[in-house]
Amino acid sequence: MGEELVRVEAVGRDYRSGDRVVHALQEVSFSAGRGELVAVRGRSGAGKTTLLNLIGGLDRPTSGRIQVAGLEMTSAGSRELVELRRSKIGFVFQSFGLIPILSAAENVGVPLRLVKRPRAEREERVAMLLELVGLGAQAAQRPYELSGGQQQRVALARALANDPPLLIADEPTGQLDSETGREIMDLLRALVRSQGMTALVATHDPSLIELADRVLTLRDGRLLAGEEAGGSGAAPVAAAAG
Repeated sequence: MGEELVRVEAVGRDYRSGDRVVHALQEVSFSAGRGELVAVRGRSGAGKTTLLNLIGGLDRPTSGRIQVAGLEMTSAGSRELVELRRSKIGFVFQSFGLIPILSAAENVGVPLRLVKRPRAEREERVAMLLELVGLGAQAAQRPYELSGGQQQRVALARALANDPPLLIADEPTGQLDSETGREIMDLLRALVRSQGMTALVATHDPSLIELADRVLTLRDGRLLAGEEAGGSGAAPVAAAAG
């Protein structure tokens, strides 16, 4: 594993449901380094999405600490978190999240517009990213003209637009058939290697787990003791269960 990029320390997240308190996460601790593909698995309701949302700065923990790219997120202000999400984190979702009226190229260019990159630089970056995910010829097509796998490739390119060190993918193959899902995971793994980034991928598909460097298993909001090596045989990093 390379330099540490993500550190999660004794993180918990509680929600109120009527008179009950739901412990979505309890005492979760682990770290992830640059150039690592980490799969987070568990049944529906295990806490995978909650964990990724906390690491991505979309939610705040009830307890514990999270650090991403040197920023202490649990004490950061709203503006700091917005800047972190724009410049340091790329998000990929199960539902693709593309803007229907925009072309593939325009969708990929949205994050670049938000940080006000010059037009010529933006267009060059978009073209390069679409080629990287194998969709250079589909730049002008809108989402409804693309297959599910192609839409997810556009979403991946968009996530990479600002060259983030961290990619967070929540069930990125959940709406794809098994063959297309495998292609997307192969692409994710190749991107992690070629771009030197870290990827945290939530999945419940056993056939995809083997592509990860490490596997974290959540059960009822807790990280199980011990880790499983993925297909690369990368050295594991200690994870503590609560």
